[in-house]
Amino acid sequence: MFLGEALRFSFHALVANKLRTFLTALGLVIGNASVILVVTISLTSRDYILEQISSIGSNMIYGYYEAGGQAGKKADADYVKVADLEAIRDQLGPLIVAATGVLPSFERMYVNGRVEDVTMNGTDEYYAATRNLLLLSGRFFDHTDIAARSKVTLLTGRLARRLFGSESAAVGQTIKLYGLQFTVIGTFRERVSSFGLSEIADESLLIPISVSRYFSQLELIDPFYVQARQAKDVPRLTEAVRQIIENRHRAGARYRVDSLKPILDAAKNISLVLTIVLILIAAIALLISGIGIMNIMLVTVTERTREIGVRMAVGASRAAVRQQFLIEAVLISLGGGIVGTALGVSVPLSIQVFVEQVKIPISMTSILVSLAVSVLVGLIFGTLPAVRASRLNPTEALRYE
Repeated sequence: MFLGEALRFSFHALVANKLRTFLTALGLVIGNASVILVVTISLTSRDYILEQISSIGSNMIYGYYEAGGQAGKKADADYVKVADLEAIRDQLGPLIVAATGVLPSFERMYVNGRVEDVTMNGTDEYYAATRNLLLLSGRFFDHTDIAARSKVTLLTGRLARRLFGSESAAVGQTIKLYGLQFTVIGTFRERVSSFGLSEIADESLLIPISVSRYFSQLELIDPFYVQARQAKDVPRLTEAVRQIIENRHRAGARYRVDSLKPILDAAKNISLVLTIVLILIAAIALLISGIGIMNIMLVTVTERTREIGVRMAVGASRAAVRQQFLIEAVLISLGGGIVGTALGVSVPLSIQVFVEQVKIPISMTSILVSLAVSVLVGLIFGTLPAVRASRLNPTEALRYE
């Protein structure tokens, strides 16, 4: 029997039992759709998590003073200073984009008619780029603002709205800090919300670090940030920054210097584990559907015992009979796989049509793998029924009622 003829016979046999064929293939539809959706969800969630973490700061190294066992004025010598940032810039210049820091403090100011404590951070012209801040209106600090000790400030979007009604309306306005008038030159927000876990609160402001130093009793940079020029240099530069800071202070002082790499690695590992678990669940669905195909094909062989006997009697070889039933199993599984794959792809595509901001990656590898698995399921679970059909005795098969 030629392959084309076997395909035709198999197709007619399946069409003759449409409902049974559909129900048998339904398991593959669900299994393949699950594989596509699982991989898509995994890739989307992984990309989203990594994008959110990376948006905090590209190739960023951060650090701060932890402890030194001293108190009062003695501890002041252990604190990270502006001079330490300058040392990092001088020694790591070609390898880094920028080094910046925050001199934190608080100030009481009138907000909507009442006095409130507001987080105020002294920083420099490198801070916005290093922290990947999003400018809402106006501009960020430049070198002139820092060098000239300009009395200028930037407000978070929420603080600007409370004080002046909108972000754009705040630009050009003046506010009083330390009894002095500061001009608002811009408004900003974190590109990715840190939910109050960073030095930037929902309602906070920035002023030049050259100005804030005059109003702070202690010069304490907490935290400081270093942006590496290349991602591959981050581990090496993390250690180099730690050495620079420690070498500039006494041996007993402790400093935390780290990067986002451990967080990124943890996110990747979590994503990988979740993907494996979800794929195993989808694989169980495919296994169950494969068992269903084998069960139905065994029933089909029993029902078509007399037909098999007739074909063998008119000259069909055992290999031809085995081939026909194997093709039927593959057609069921491949048909279900194609429908399931189409369903699995259509769901994320339809989401992208209605929600343009959401980018959902579709893995071509998962599509090819799911179709290959469908064929493999048909071959594996269709082999036993096909072999049983080919081993029937023609004489006994013709007598079967």
